Amino acid sequence: MPSTTYTVTGMTCGHCAAAVKSEIGKIDGVTGVDVDLESGAVRVESSAALSDDAVLAAVDEAGYEVAR
Repeated sequence: MPSTTYTVTGMTCGHCAAAVKSEIGKIDGVTGVDVDLESGAVRVESSAALSDDAVLAAVDEAGYEVAR
């Protein structure tokens, strides 16, 4: 099962982490999302390779940004 880790900036609380997890979880093929609020690391597991653009759009929809 493929997994990719992204660094998301701007998350400051559990609600922030939940919003990011929820939006990424809506992407077809995503099987799991783990958020480490302290580091900003978001690990996304999927049944197949995901488009980075889809993940970036989901994080943006939640109101945050992926660090580049």
